[in-house]
Amino acid sequence: MPFFHDQSRTDLRRVYIEAWRKFRSGEPLEPLEAEIAKLIAQHPEYHALLEASEAAAAAEYLADAGALNPFLHLGLHLAVREQVSTDRPAGVRALHAALATRFGSAHEAEHHMLEVLGEVLWEAQRAGKAPDEQRYVERLQGLAGMPRS
Repeated sequence: MPFFHDQSRTDLRRVYIEAWRKFRSGEPLEPLEAEIAKLIAQHPEYHALLEASEAAAAAEYLADAGALNPFLHLGLHLAVREQVSTDRPAGVRALHAALATRFGSAHEAEHHMLEVLGEVLWEAQRAGKAPDEQRYVERLQGLAGMPRS
């Protein structure tokens, strides 16, 4: 599977669609495909969309129109899971555990974390700067009810 940074938006979407197709048909999955399929399985609201593969790959998800982009949502989940597994930024693993306790599950904790991550990424993009990791951690600390560092 090629690296994500070498792919167009449509190609990247097809990675998700193909992982889900292979999972459903019982075909062997690469490790990343298995992680993607597991994540999609936790989001039944996206199953029909991903099974309509060409429509999903070509669709426009405009925030102004209130459309939630399922590929962005799933991608942010993957980003949060990577952060937790590597504990980068430092302390994010403990914050995830605290949020999982607060919100009842690791998956729900991820939903709250990805909202914060999305905001921090959007702010960085608007400002033309790198994302502010400290701001991200501080927002997660506030969400977890922990003292900010």
